[in-house]
Parts: sequence; structure tokens; C-alpha cells
Amino acid sequence: MDRELSEEIDEAGRRAARTVELGRRGFTISVLIFVLLVALLLPWAEGHAGWQALAGAAGGIPQLFAATSTGIGVLAGAVALVSRRWWVAWCCAAGGWFASVDGLLAIWSQQSAHASGATGGGPGLGMIIAWIATLVLATLWMRTAFSRR
Repeated sequence: MDRELSEEIDEAGRRAARTVELGRRGFTISVLIFVLLVALLLPWAEGHAGWQALAGAAGGIPQLFAATSTGIGVLAGAVALVSRRWWVAWCCAAGGWFASVDGLLAIWSQQSAHASGATGGGPGLGMIIAWIATLVLATLWMRTAFSRR
């Protein structure tokens, strides 16, 4: 009987060591994931919505940002919220920072001169909102990943 109880307690300890506690931060992350989804409906580049940029209509760099912000920010973020796995939180943190750099490049690409010499039309509101949400998500996931003791 004591041995079974000891094994059960050890298993509970191992299970707890693999998870993270999100607390109120989990709600904030959920709201930011929703913001990313809404940003996909807003204009991103050249009059194209974010979901169209994801499909490749707005060029390569906006498409890369749309893919990384959706893949890491929305999909991996949802998996991390549901599973509360520590390693998934780390993937979201690292991927979020990668997506943030992609977002900065996507915004820059819309403000730079193209091969024709004409300056881009500038980033759309959706792209800017998605970039800010991605930055905040990356910060929150990094804090979550480091919070495990």
C-alpha cells in the first residue's frame, strides 16, 4: 500500500514538472490569439486581407509572416493553452520571436522601394496589429516558459 502511494506521488510530481501554470496570463494569451485571427480579416498589403496574404496574394515576405504568425501564434498557441506542456510553451516563445522578426521584415517590405523604384503602399492595419500581437505573445510565452521552476 505504501509503495503504491509512493509511486502515485512520484508520478504526480513528474506530471507537474512537465507542465506550466498559465493563470491570468492564459486569458491574455487567448485574447491575443483572437486578435491574430481578427487581424487576418483586415488589410495587410496591397489591399489584400491577411488570409489572402497567407495564400500568397500579397508577396513572399507578407506570406511568410502570415504563415508564422498563424502557425505559431494561433495553432501552436492553442495547443500550448490546451496541453500546458512546458516544451510547447518554449516552441511558442522561440517561434513567436521568429514570427516577430518576420513581421518587422514584412512591414519594412511594404515601405521600401520595389524593383521598379516605386515605394510600397505601406503596411495595412491588419499587418501592424498582427505584428504587435505577435510581439506581445512572444513575450508572454517567454515569461511562461521561464516561469517553470
